[in-house]
Amino acid sequence: MAAGDALTSETAPVFSHLPVMLHSAVGGLAIKPGGVYVDCTAGGGGHSEAIAEHLSGGGLLIAIDRDADAIEACQKRLSRFGDTVKIVHDNYVNLPAILDDLGIKEIDGILMDLGVSSHQLDTIERGFSYSTDKDAPLDMRMDRSSPLDASIVVNSYSEDELCRIIRDYGEERYAARIAKRIVEEREREPILTTRRLSEIIKSAVPAASVQHGSHPAKRTFQAIRIEVNGELDAIEPTLRFAISVMRSGGRASVITFHSLEDRIVKTLFTELSVRCTCPPDFPVCVCGKRPSLKIINKKPITADEEELKMNPRSRSAKLRISEKI
Repeated sequence: MAAGDALTSETAPVFSHLPVMLHSAVGGLAIKPGGVYVDCTAGGGGHSEAIAEHLSGGGLLIAIDRDADAIEACQKRLSRFGDTVKIVHDNYVNLPAILDDLGIKEIDGILMDLGVSSHQLDTIERGFSYSTDKDAPLDMRMDRSSPLDASIVVNSYSEDELCRIIRDYGEERYAARIAKRIVEEREREPILTTRRLSEIIKSAVPAASVQHGSHPAKRTFQAIRIEVNGELDAIEPTLRFAISVMRSGGRASVITFHSLEDRIVKTLFTELSVRCTCPPDFPVCVCGKRPSLKIINKKPITADEEELKMNPRSRSAKLRISEKI
């Protein structure tokens, strides 16, 4: 997810989030007016609203988010669609149970806008930001009822566990140095705020290695956030399930924001689009492999120059679309 629709009213929170690649992502669903669609990451409701506007005659959108702020914003923004939209406060990893509760056996499309939203990043007290301009408690939970927050990860995980998380989820070359410094500093005093963690990370990273315009704490904060929210664990099983219950001609439209997410989506789409894998000299197929997906765009779609000017956070976004055969 990434950046700015401002929703303001006396009953709804301000939820700033400009939906990324709105027309490409929603257009990629090839929406049927009477179809059933799932927005796994409803956020401020931008993509959901665009999907709902295409529905009629029994069409249904299920808008899911685990962030209570997002749910409140969606309820306000999408109320005009009535029963065409079902808003669900839950983690999209629970999609099988969500569809079962609604009595839905098949769907016609799924949209996923992965990662953290601009609202979460810009709401300082949520603890997602590595900026040292303002301080906040270490939190980083998308679902604030979750028992695991960033302070628990930072202050209770072993040095080896921290190193693994920072290396694997943040793709940070100085993971070992950062993990060692965190453990040293927390022994002096618990690390409870974003500013202190950011400064500790900065002190562990060689200044000469930091690219111009990039913050030394960016990758580590990403890694801790992914660990807290189990972000990578939910993508593949949810997408695989959605495709399994998708009608022929249905579409999956997925926006990712870093290579770890994109690799998961690309790998699954490729796996499900592979045809017969028998050696070419076999007279008949014995592997039984049949593709269930057709990849719509071989290379990921990225934001155009106009969108980049309006929303710089869309720079890292990649959109992949596939169709159920």
